[in-house]
Amino acid sequence: MKANPSVQGSTLVVQVELMDRVKARTRRGFQLTIVTLLSLVMGCSTVPYTGRSQLMMMSESQEAGLGADAYQQVLKESKIVTDPAVTQTVQEVGRRIAQVADKTDYQWEFTVIDDPKQANAFCLPGGKVAVYSGLFPVAQDTGGLAAVIGHEVAHALARHGAERMSQATLVQLGAVGLSVGLGGTSAGTQSAVMQAFGLGAQVGVLLPFGRSQEAEADHIGLILMAKAGYDPRNALSLWERFEAKGGGNAPPEFLSTHPGYGTRQQHIREWLPEAERYYQVANAAPVEPLPGVRTASR
Repeated sequence: MKANPSVQGSTLVVQVELMDRVKARTRRGFQLTIVTLLSLVMGCSTVPYTGRSQLMMMSESQEAGLGADAYQQVLKESKIVTDPAVTQTVQEVGRRIAQVADKTDYQWEFTVIDDPKQANAFCLPGGKVAVYSGLFPVAQDTGGLAAVIGHEVAHALARHGAERMSQATLVQLGAVGLSVGLGGTSAGTQSAVMQAFGLGAQVGVLLPFGRSQEAEADHIGLILMAKAGYDPRNALSLWERFEAKGGGNAPPEFLSTHPGYGTRQQHIREWLPEAERYYQVANAAPVEPLPGVRTASR
């Protein structure tokens, strides 16, 4: 039997309308699901010393568990320094910082990793600290080392890791929501918009937020080292040495997760009066040259 063109056309219109309704309901349902999920898992906390409110989508115990696992993985893949002259120096500075951090629930650990090319350190959630041997020539003395450890511990106190993971989760949810919302566009258009959204999220949201966290860690780190008895002015000298070491090889500040050297030093000068008030009432810590690092096998 030959189909009636008018009936075919009417059927097609009905099918298109039904598809549009399904898509609309799918988008509304997705949005409702996201709102419901976020209301269940999102919470707010306050950063110590700065008082900034922050979004959190995980508990401190979950964060500490992730930190402990990551720490063990890093140590497993690294060569550890066992020279007591080196490890005891780092542990002593770290112990002083940990005492004033006032996190009795942290299981503090301080390890030196043998990597002369890495002038760096980190503190994972739960108080898991590692210092790379390449930091010693730049830090020079225990005052410089205290500035670095104070900065890294500040990241943990401010729960920057959990905050970054929470932010990344929201960005991913936003990308999924955008994908659903673009369901009626061509594959080429959808791909182009998604790529633009990814770049926008990286340069417009994620990286600037990273810089604000770095600045906040500088601020809190100054206070921690001062409370631990180390002159906070050592932090300014430290970053001046980092600048001299780095030369002009740093990326443009708007594409970096760390503040530019000039911006960082300007902020430190602004925060020094506050930090010095803590330093004036603290028990002064001895400032000694850092020992040389001898390569040691695990």
